[in-house]
Amino acid sequence: MAFDNESFEEEENFAEMFAASEKKQEKSRIVEGEIVEIQEDEDRALVGVGDKLEGILYLNEIRGEDGELKFGTGDKISVMVMGYYNERPKISYKKVLEQQKTIDFIAANKDDFENLVVEGIITKKNRGGFVVEADDVSFFMPRSLAAFKESDDVVGRKIKAQVVKVDEEENSIILSRRKLFNEERKKKKEIIDQLMAEDVIVEGIIKKITSYGMFVDVGGVDGLVHYNEISYKGPVNPSKLYKEGDVVTVKAISYDKDKRHLSLSIKAVMADPWAEVESELDEGDTITVTVSNIESYGVFVDLGNDIEGFLHISEISWDKNVKNPNDYLTVDQEIDVEVIEINSTTHKLRVSLKNLLPKPFDEFMKKYHEGDIVTGAVTSLTDFGAFVRIAGVEGLLHNQDISWDKNTKCKDVLKSGEEVEVKIAKINSEDQKISLNRKTLLESPIDKFATTHNNSSIVNGTIRDIKDFGVFVSLEDGVDALIRDEDLTPLVKEELEVGQEIEAAIAVIDTKRDRIRLSVKKLDYIKNQAMLAEINDNESHSLGDLIKDKLK
Repeated sequence: MAFDNESFEEEENFAEMFAASEKKQEKSRIVEGEIVEIQEDEDRALVGVGDKLEGILYLNEIRGEDGELKFGTGDKISVMVMGYYNERPKISYKKVLEQQKTIDFIAANKDDFENLVVEGIITKKNRGGFVVEADDVSFFMPRSLAAFKESDDVVGRKIKAQVVKVDEEENSIILSRRKLFNEERKKKKEIIDQLMAEDVIVEGIIKKITSYGMFVDVGGVDGLVHYNEISYKGPVNPSKLYKEGDVVTVKAISYDKDKRHLSLSIKAVMADPWAEVESELDEGDTITVTVSNIESYGVFVDLGNDIEGFLHISEISWDKNVKNPNDYLTVDQEIDVEVIEINSTTHKLRVSLKNLLPKPFDEFMKKYHEGDIVTGAVTSLTDFGAFVRIAGVEGLLHNQDISWDKNTKCKDVLKSGEEVEVKIAKINSEDQKISLNRKTLLESPIDKFATTHNNSSIVNGTIRDIKDFGVFVSLEDGVDALIRDEDLTPLVKEELEVGQEIEAAIAVIDTKRDRIRLSVKKLDYIKNQAMLAEINDNESHSLGDLIKDKLK
């Protein structure tokens, strides 16, 4: 609501009402009186003011700060007569002092009161408005200019209001809280309009710092610098960079008229360092940076021009088991990194440390070859085998290569962290995979078997499994052998059962391929040969007799 001539007329009417009300109710006048008697026990003094009875003046009105009385019996004193009570004049020395202060205030400001703002306390409320006191000076604020709700309890409240009229004759000063609001709103609008003009840069004073930003006073208007608008690094903690009272250079970036919210920016005043990044840097470049912050998921690095890059935990080392970046880097440490991504849209830059480090697989290839016997540490166990670290590279020891016992698994005999001796069975440089073998370092059951058996030896075993192509037989000391279908003759395969004992001759012992083949057919041949040899050696029997003996 604007402050116009009609409001001034309203003020004058209220001023008149106020003055008339005071005169009618109190008939106030200042007179020269004389202290007739001081009654200490009653804490009062009797003062003659020309009426039939003396007025009563309470001693607290004439005591100094030291508690001593400023006046004594017979002293002249100026008092204000404010009416009568039981025919005695109601008098006050304090009111005289207050009025004098009002007079002095009017004298000092009567020619220049238009922009005068008073901060005081509302001490009284009447039909016309409110009495406001500031530095012992009484002011009147009409109800229409107070800008209070009808239900507001305002007595005792501290307020600011603007002086709108001074009346020397009546010793009255009229205040308007509403006009102050209008003036402040008008001034704020002018400041905001000026701030929102293009490329306007101003200085402001930080009034308050919060977790989400800073409130900055720019010419009497408060604006918020959100923590995203402090630096091109992204969200920062303002309390680490500034303190309340600091002067900062800002630029207005938006104003919400409905919420009356002014947004300011510090980084908008700075040159955009991303323009330099996009023109000077390319992916693949090596740059020197400083570690600025370490988190569990990676490291933030400072490029030195108010831009931060991000070093993900997976880009710190070729070691895939990095758990804590603090084990590798420290804050303020300078490191060389490779730029692996520049995102102009999101203003994000990713870097890699491991790309500048020697690749463990390449170093491994220089030092080790297939067939080498090495010692490594078990890093993890799975259902299919174990991973073993050798010189910073992991190789796979499959279950089938841990032991000659086909039922043995890695997790049954190894523990994570345990050192184990293995043989490098294969190096796949294209896929960067390494296959390991442990059982080749152990004595093969077939090698041991071969020391006591040879081809054509007759053995006994138990049928372990029957397949389409033959029969697997378990021999002594956990050795397995195969009888192919064509070597089962004269036995009938369909009549055989798992668990059945069987006799056969050794056809092949292949220690290199770790295989043994048996033959029933060969056994039958060996037996027949033995029988013929016996016939030829035994001259005491005829062939017919021998045949008869065999048929019995």
